[in-house]
Amino acid sequence: MITLSQRIQQVQPSATLAITARAAELRAAGRSIISLSVGEPDFDTPEHARKAAIEAIEQGFTRYTAVAGIPELRQAIAEKFRRDNDLDYQAGDILVSSGGKQCIYNLLQAMINPGDEVIIPAPYWVSYPDMVLLAEGVPVIVPTTADNHFRLTASQLEEAITPNTRLLFLNSPSNPTGMCYAAADLAALGEVLRRHPHVAVATDDMYEKILFDGRSFATFAQVNPDLKERTITLNGVSKAYCMTGWRIGFCAGPRHLIQAMSKVQGQSTSNPNAIAQKAALAALTGPSDELEHMVRVYQTRRCWLVETLNAMDGIDCLMPEGAFYVFPSVTGWLGRCTPDGRQLDDDVALCTWLLEEAGVALVPGTAFGAPGHVRFSYAVAQETLEEAVQRIAGAVQQLR
Repeated sequence: MITLSQRIQQVQPSATLAITARAAELRAAGRSIISLSVGEPDFDTPEHARKAAIEAIEQGFTRYTAVAGIPELRQAIAEKFRRDNDLDYQAGDILVSSGGKQCIYNLLQAMINPGDEVIIPAPYWVSYPDMVLLAEGVPVIVPTTADNHFRLTASQLEEAITPNTRLLFLNSPSNPTGMCYAAADLAALGEVLRRHPHVAVATDDMYEKILFDGRSFATFAQVNPDLKERTITLNGVSKAYCMTGWRIGFCAGPRHLIQAMSKVQGQSTSNPNAIAQKAALAALTGPSDELEHMVRVYQTRRCWLVETLNAMDGIDCLMPEGAFYVFPSVTGWLGRCTPDGRQLDDDVALCTWLLEEAGVALVPGTAFGAPGHVRFSYAVAQETLEEAVQRIAGAVQQLR
């Protein structure tokens, strides 16, 4: 039998994909399943982006491109950073990849050595720790609390840094919590990092455009311009422009690091999809009317969902500031028994039972490093959301 590598044996399958797969099995067996587990907008890709892709095909733009992306897209991304984030990058400081996830993977492969520590505030996006492990680094998980809206504090960061620390991950707005770092929060973290010049920052801004209540977005290098050469700013078109399947992510950072990341990409996937790059170019340079409409719809769903969940016994839900998730505590539902006598000891058991009993797929907080919580995605139609919550309410009423 072929022996697997030690590194792959440390990596866990995606909990989100596992829930999605089980939901698909039940659906194939004839069950009515509502999935609130997938982080994917339920709106169409903007028309001008779709048309750009069709035009690219018709013009024969179907061959290899430069590994780091076509020059006009890299230039448009540099202009986006200047326009939206007050960050001055040149096209040579930009890398375009097959999704934001590949940007992060390239980064870790390019800069992490065996034993290097990477600080990851929890709750975290599910892939951060496992990608660190694939780079033979050490994930250092720092739990945050609802009392502080799941934000890493300056004192927590100071305590977590050691001589082996190489990198800090930040994600704002957050998947899974929907919470954001304000400029003052980022400034406080910057003060800590000035005392530790061996630590870099990777800031995952994928949900930058999905903000509520008139909130302004701030990114780390924008607030701490003197730390720009120690910052990698990650983003993409997946969430803001409803282009998850197009697989275009991008990042900006110190040129020598971007070149090293491009080298990793050149020996793995090579260039991102040529047609998708043309679509991304159109998305970034075209009108934003559809984006603004989408954010208004999400804000309405968010308010309804938080109010409805908090009216139920056993659940406590903060009001998210961005993205399209809520991340409530469900500790009041844990430790109770189902009608057939099963005790729901943790959030994983709870989500499994809700999927089988109520036909609603949620992701357990354990997958995000925050046991006792679950993640709801409200990137579904309002009527679907209402049906899902009604099913959950009916199910939990049976617990004793």
